[in-house]
Amino acid sequence: MDINKRIAKHFKDSADLKLKVKDALSQPIADGAKLFFDCVTNDGKIMCCGNGGSAADAQHFAAELLNRFEKERPGLACVALTTDSSVLTSIANDYDYKQVFSKQVRALGLPGDSLLAISTSGNSPNVVAAIHAAHERDMRVVALVGRDGGEMARILRESDILIRVDAQSTARIQEVHLLTLHCLCDAIDYMLLGE
Repeated sequence: MDINKRIAKHFKDSADLKLKVKDALSQPIADGAKLFFDCVTNDGKIMCCGNGGSAADAQHFAAELLNRFEKERPGLACVALTTDSSVLTSIANDYDYKQVFSKQVRALGLPGDSLLAISTSGNSPNVVAAIHAAHERDMRVVALVGRDGGEMARILRESDILIRVDAQSTARIQEVHLLTLHCLCDAIDYMLLGE
């Protein structure tokens, strides 16, 4: 296979997966958007976490909400727990990497806040720990996962939202995760601003 055909296959595989999961994901995405809308319009904040590409997704989502998505509006309270190198390295050094998000959630999270927890496998130990910390702080969770949902899917409460991309490829899951984040931003803006 030449490189052009290989690239075209990536586009096709990505588009095929998005079309395959759109019906299954539309309701959980709508539910997640409503959870976040209720959070930020009741003086709560959203905290986001993930590792690697999922850390980038957490930061992307926080930027879209805190600044703006596609329409002008006041900023919405959203923070990525992946960005403060001094906090991350001190927790990892003094304790362990598993606690880099959970210690932040325990320190900053308040009842009524929410957590966006992202992991393609659903098994990232530090993200799982963040979900436990969020529950301790009476926060609701939106879990954005892939594959079978992993440990994250198993520890969610009934009031939490699971958005699970039923696929195996990390790259394809991440591509749907990014589209999901844009759908969440658009739905939140729609609830705030209408058409």
